[in-house]
Amino acid sequence: MGMFSFYNVRKPRQFEHKPIYWDPRKENLEKRIHRVKMEMGVEETDYEQYKEAIRGSFVEGTTHLKKSKTKGDDARDRIYKNMRLLLILAILAVIFWFLYVRQ
Repeated sequence: MGMFSFYNVRKPRQFEHKPIYWDPRKENLEKRIHRVKMEMGVEETDYEQYKEAIRGSFVEGTTHLKKSKTKGDDARDRIYKNMRLLLILAILAVIFWFLYVRQ
């Protein structure tokens, strides 16, 4: 099991937050109160717009992630590129061995 494998790469554990004290009725009530205040004009800031603005800001702030997003690369493409690179390196190592070491 301790051997490195290219085919069965384990994914890191995902963060899963389980709230201890959570009241869905209270959360729905707060959302309704906020919506009513927005309709009445008492409260002008909409926090949902801030959440949407923050959601993609990290990717847009980095050049290499922005490039991969615009090209449409995903995790599967990166794995194929890495496997192709390792295959090319292995072929070059075999050619080097046949030409220089095997004499």
